[in-house]
Amino acid sequence: MGHKVVVFDISVVRAMWETRVKKHKAWQKKEAERLEKSALEKIKEEWNFVAECRRKGIPQAAYCKNGFVDTSVRLLEKIERNSLARQSSLSKERDKRSSPFVFELSGEHWKELPDELKEQTHLKEWHINNTLIQIIPTYIELFQAMRILDLPQNQISRLPAEIGRLKNLKELNVSFNRLKSIPLELGDCEQLEKLDCSGNLELTELPFELSNLKQVTFVDISANKFSSVPICVLRMSNLQWLDISNNNLNDLPQDIDRLEELQTFLLYKNKLTYLPYVLLNLKKLTLLVVSGDHLVELPTALCESTTLKFVSLKDNPIDNTQCQDGDEVMESERDRQHFDKEFMKAYIEDIKERDSVPSYTTKVSFSLQL
Repeated sequence: MGHKVVVFDISVVRAMWETRVKKHKAWQKKEAERLEKSALEKIKEEWNFVAECRRKGIPQAAYCKNGFVDTSVRLLEKIERNSLARQSSLSKERDKRSSPFVFELSGEHWKELPDELKEQTHLKEWHINNTLIQIIPTYIELFQAMRILDLPQNQISRLPAEIGRLKNLKELNVSFNRLKSIPLELGDCEQLEKLDCSGNLELTELPFELSNLKQVTFVDISANKFSSVPICVLRMSNLQWLDISNNNLNDLPQDIDRLEELQTFLLYKNKLTYLPYVLLNLKKLTLLVVSGDHLVELPTALCESTTLKFVSLKDNPIDNTQCQDGDEVMESERDRQHFDKEFMKAYIEDIKERDSVPSYTTKVSFSLQL
């Protein structure tokens, strides 16, 4: 039996492929026309522009206004000039930080402060972060020139009572540590202007003695376990910024309007079901951020105010149901709170730059485990 040979007419094959090529080219042309008319090209242009700005270290607020991206080349040149000026300013700040009056320490290999620090009592600033240091030594009282104690993201479990002898202290940042209490002696630091105790997770109260801090303009006690606004905070007559978000507040005190200088009030992630009318007495209040998930009553005038930016957040977290031991849960919670804090900081900066704000904002949180 012979072999079977299949014979094709090459012209038929050629015609078939030419037809397919023509159809593909026609489809490409229609697709190009569709893309030109669609928003995809605009989105691509904006994405490339944003990527270029990020590569050059340009802040988002400079090129994004009210949610719209300005992609003009002239704007980019202007932003770059401003960015260079900002970098120059930061360089000067770094030079200032490298002065002989400033002490800096960072890194998880540090479990305690170096011994020679005790002899450098001329220092005016401590900047210590991301270490495993748990204790601030009592010899801190020797640093009478101290102006700034910047101690975020360490493992500090307590502050010494001797901190109250730093009569010139103006800023204290002990955020994201392991503090369960604040020494009442801190109330003796009457020059204090800024207090940040956020992210310690276990703080439930501030000592009444902090009522003496009449120069304080900034207080951040977010991401803790406060069930009410501390009485001492209500007596800080010059307070302009109060962040008590992410706590266990069920209501606000009726004398909250004692804070006559208050400009920014952050209350989101609490258990508030209503906002008191006395908030309307805070004539200098320009930004109020709450969680709208549980709110059932709020003064209409808050929403209609032309001078107040009222933001109601709708939080939609995805719960992590994976089993973890206590320490792992605490660490993951601390990391999550820190990320959330950074997110809200950027969000609030954006809100302040807008001419108007949305009636509510939905923030979706999710995690990815590999």
